[in-house]
Amino acid sequence: MNQSIVGILWMVVTTILFVGVTATVRYLEGEVPAPQAAFLRYAIGTLLLTPSLISLAKFRPGKPLLQKFVLRGLVHSIGVTLWFYAMSVMPVAEVTAIGFLTYIFVSIGACIFLKERLHKHRLTAILFSFVGAMIILRPGFKIIENGQIGMLMATVVFTASYLIAKVVSKERSSSEIVAMLSLFTTIFLIPTAIYSWEPLSLKAILILTFTALIATLGHITMTKAIKAAPMVVTQPILFLQLVWASIVGLFIFSEKFDPFVILGGTIIMICVCYVSYREHKLGKKITSDALEKVI
Repeated sequence: MNQSIVGILWMVVTTILFVGVTATVRYLEGEVPAPQAAFLRYAIGTLLLTPSLISLAKFRPGKPLLQKFVLRGLVHSIGVTLWFYAMSVMPVAEVTAIGFLTYIFVSIGACIFLKERLHKHRLTAILFSFVGAMIILRPGFKIIENGQIGMLMATVVFTASYLIAKVVSKERSSSEIVAMLSLFTTIFLIPTAIYSWEPLSLKAILILTFTALIATLGHITMTKAIKAAPMVVTQPILFLQLVWASIVGLFIFSEKFDPFVILGGTIIMICVCYVSYREHKLGKKITSDALEKVI
């Protein structure tokens, strides 16, 4: 089979899995506090990554590299807590649409902190993405709620996490980076999880276990997609997340269809694809480490 088709199929599976993660968290509807839910998702995920962690037993990172892993774990723990909170109070499609901004923020951050050039295509994408975000949020026309603020903050925090990943990806493999992220994020989530801990129902335990499982599978399938085909081929498929999220929100959670969310999310996703295409034309390699999903 053509490798581009293989990559596209793997990315389609990835979008289904990641929307599945979003839907399972939304299904809990705040039954489990956000810090506790985030901790359990990453703790279970760490257990699922035990083989990778065992293979890292001989891995002795130098102090500077270890500090980067620790810092990323701290930053990511804040981001996932904000994401779990937003997901518990916001429509599935809106969370997905706002989440697309992370890719644009990474482009901005790379120019500021990694000294990458701000090419015209990046600036154009940033400006149009801002327009897309305003269409989704519609400030002045509706009240911007806490969930939306939390999700916007999460995208900024995840940007920092991804930029650190981009730096360490020059020294370690993707599997090592994911394993270390899971481990340190779990550690940093412990204090807030203990503080907010609530007794868990069997339903919550099963849902969070399933969430961790499909999130881990999503990382694997996304890596396979990126390895099989260029990002310029697979990245546009990410738009399907917004399609699946809208369907799930409408038919499973009876959420009202919001055309502004779809329009704004579409504009942002087009900008993401445009940046990916231009970077590909410039001959830059886009790695899976820079595009790891939050969940």
